[in-house]
Amino acid sequence: MQLMNLLRITDNNTEVITINYQELSKEVSYALRHAPSEYGLILDENGWVDVQGFLEALRKKNKWTLVKLDDLICMIEASDKKRHEIVNNKIRALYGHSIVSQIKKEIAEPPEYLYHGTARRFIKSIKEKGLLSQERQYVHLSVDEETAYEVGKRRDQKPVILRIRAKLAFVNGVSFYKGNDKIWLSDSIKSDFIEF
Repeated sequence: MQLMNLLRITDNNTEVITINYQELSKEVSYALRHAPSEYGLILDENGWVDVQGFLEALRKKNKWTLVKLDDLICMIEASDKKRHEIVNNKIRALYGHSIVSQIKKEIAEPPEYLYHGTARRFIKSIKEKGLLSQERQYVHLSVDEETAYEVGKRRDQKPVILRIRAKLAFVNGVSFYKGNDKIWLSDSIKSDFIEF
């Protein structure tokens, strides 16, 4: 994502504004994943909020006074990682929530294998306890090793990539939820289903 110069034509004038979609995406993620109450928002059980109310909340932040629905749509389309969606005049973050109330997800059958990138210092704990959601609502899993590696690099320059026997875990009662095309979620994964 990048800076975008937009030409806006209003009734009385024409203006050029610059929107940094990466910064907007971070703000939207923060509001919808971690701090809706700071914006005066109440998410429904599936994480949705009215998009017009959300825009009003964003505009109260000095930096985003000119943000419009088209900007949110462009931000979502410009993103290489699908983090948000707008449907029926509502917006939500697809995954990554740390708020207290659980965002409900629909159980879905995962692919045979999923991957999780993690710091080397966590391996001992994962072998003992499995993968736990920690400060997030769900364990985040990737459909490919490359994505898992990039996620793991956030906490370790040489992360360990774990292969999760997702299909086997699923048939043994572990719930999985699709986050987006590259991200899957689970409540927890026992070490029995993890290849170290």
